[in-house]
Amino acid sequence: MKGTKLQERAAARTQELPGAQLEHPFGADWDVYKVRGKVFMLLTEVTGEPIVVLKATPADSKALQQSHEHITPGYHMNKKHWITLSEGKDINGLLVDDLVTESYLLVVENLPKAQQPVDPSRFGQDRP
Repeated sequence: MKGTKLQERAAARTQELPGAQLEHPFGADWDVYKVRGKVFMLLTEVTGEPIVVLKATPADSKALQQSHEHITPGYHMNKKHWITLSEGKDINGLLVDDLVTESYLLVVENLPKAQQPVDPSRFGQDRP
């Protein structure tokens, strides 16, 4: 998937995530997506190419990096809990959708129950 399409797909997925909001706290070069004030995705081209930075569990992060050439440790983030997706043939739309959703749910599940916009244990189960 090409870099620009990668970012467009990731941004489009956030439209289906309740409570997701786009902010620019780091300036115009960074699209920062948050849920209830907590970051779950960043889009930027400050590295010279379009990238998507997402939360992941340490185990998933390691497995994804081992199985996908274009998934690397999180750019300017905790390398254990964040991953970076960049342009490459091993990155496809369904993978992007899944990783964006997983990043969102990792943040939601750590919110106080009263602030959770969805039940993270059930979100997406009704999808075809």
